[in-house]
Amino acid sequence: MTDAVAQASVAQTAPDTMAWDSGLRRLMMIYLPLGCFVLILLFPFYWMAITSFKPNAELMNYREHNPFWISSPTLAHIKHLLFDTAYPRWLWTTMMVAIGSTTLSLVASTLAAYAIERLRFRGSPYVGLGIYLAYLVPPSILFIPLATVVVQFGLFDSPLALILVYPTFLVPFCTWLLIGYFKSIPYELEECALVDGATRLQILRRITLPLAVPGLISAGIFSFTLSWNEFIYALAFIQSGANKTVPVAILTELVTGDVYQWGALMAGSLLGSLPVAIFYSLFVDYYVSSLTGAVKE
Repeated sequence: MTDAVAQASVAQTAPDTMAWDSGLRRLMMIYLPLGCFVLILLFPFYWMAITSFKPNAELMNYREHNPFWISSPTLAHIKHLLFDTAYPRWLWTTMMVAIGSTTLSLVASTLAAYAIERLRFRGSPYVGLGIYLAYLVPPSILFIPLATVVVQFGLFDSPLALILVYPTFLVPFCTWLLIGYFKSIPYELEECALVDGATRLQILRRITLPLAVPGLISAGIFSFTLSWNEFIYALAFIQSGANKTVPVAILTELVTGDVYQWGALMAGSLLGSLPVAIFYSLFVDYYVSSLTGAVKE
């Protein structure tokens, strides 16, 4: 009788012990690393946000004010950024440059990737490798000869120069990315269309591109982000303050001598990162699906 009671008590306590052990393991292996990752990832945005709304008295005096909290929030920095500087013009210029260069890069890289992967001409693998190797050339080496070309074409200090120059580093990577994505689409679909009398352009427009939408969006996100954040070419090719992009303008126009307008700088960085964040949030499902391939056989 005593043994039966002992076994029953062990049976009752065993599930609790297993549940506690499983919960502790889940906490240590999942939630704690995930929490640290989210904290490290979001802390820069939190710092930019609180700095944007802090008055100068709190920004310059950390002995009396908590650096991680706002005592008296203010909109003075954002007001100064939007109404006393050309920030709306900088934001519009950056948007137009990013959209224009992304569109141009996607068109060129789609045609190049389809030709390399589907037409199967002699030496096509080496052409694809050479295009990708062009992406590895540092922009710090190319901006000097590109500056000569931009000046000769009369495009210096014009946003059009950035739209035409940015594809030099966007097209190689997008082409390499789309080559791998087109490879995952079954070639039998195109063979059936060829048997039915479809041309290559019809196949590309009606079969390949609809199946490659996730890959195109992934390449578009990559191109848009790099165009938005690019600094070297925008600094070298744009001189006037009105035509500058956001990454260059907030550094060159909001820093006078050794005086840093930290509130306006952080507000400009925060507002400048919102379009990219919104762009990612709208197409995140397509971006994730592009990482797993196009069509499952």
